Amino acid sequence: MQGFDLEQLRTLVAVADAGSLTAAAPRVYLSQSSVSEQIRKLEERAGQSLLTRSKAGVAPTEAGLRLLGHARRILALSDEAFRDLRGEALQGELRLAVTDYFRPGDLTRLLGRLGERYPQVRLHVTILKSDALRTAYAHGDFDVGLAMNIAGANAAAAGSGAVLRRESLAWLGATGLRVVRGEPVRLLALPDTCSLHQFTVSLLRRRRVPYVLAHVASGVAGLQSALAAGLGVACLNESAIGEGIARLAPPHGLPALPRVAFQWLPARRGETAFVTRAREMLSLQLA
Repeated sequence: MQGFDLEQLRTLVAVADAGSLTAAAPRVYLSQSSVSEQIRKLEERAGQSLLTRSKAGVAPTEAGLRLLGHARRILALSDEAFRDLRGEALQGELRLAVTDYFRPGDLTRLLGRLGERYPQVRLHVTILKSDALRTAYAHGDFDVGLAMNIAGANAAAAGSGAVLRRESLAWLGATGLRVVRGEPVRLLALPDTCSLHQFTVSLLRRRRVPYVLAHVASGVAGLQSALAAGLGVACLNESAIGEGIARLAPPHGLPALPRVAFQWLPARRGETAFVTRAREMLSLQLA
């Protein structure tokens, strides 16, 4: 029979979110050896390697990333079907906070789909910078939060929440813009309270790349407008590429950039079943 085993897919998701087989084991109520065996069988079924192993833990291969996207949707649909047949309707009021760097088009589609499929869920959406979002979430201002974490830059903030999507950071500018080597980079950024602003400036200073802060935008939409207008360059996640904006053509002399993860903030102690189910539903709709 063709297809994948649900429990093996669940184990793959747990390993990817936990970062290691050992850390994933208690999440799926298995021993470390059983987790390893589940992954081995899944890779055998997939016909290719899904994880790379290192002393730091494990990371998905390109094939693993593709399967993870499918796995999250499959598992969420399975859970939704189970609850639907048991007559467990999703209804209530949900306060959702989302990082400014998340694609606005995805949120627009999300709201439309939710209105159709879950008319009894009243969703309140707030857009914030990730650091402000984490603080507000910790104070109980929101039920569910989706933040952006920079790989290797804010490990403490990353926590243990499930990863919705990973993508690369990139140096962006107006289409056709070229950086003149030796001249200060005209940097465009969000305010210095933004973690990506802080990361970018710190990176340029460490690599001794001269720059001038040419423009500070209040939000990502304003930053995209400044980029398209040719005011300078910015470090942004790749999904921010839009009309009139492109990756800087090499060689540009700017440092290599890590990836970012859009990650759900971990559930708080005493979280209601409705909020837990709503987060799963959001993961399905945004995957």
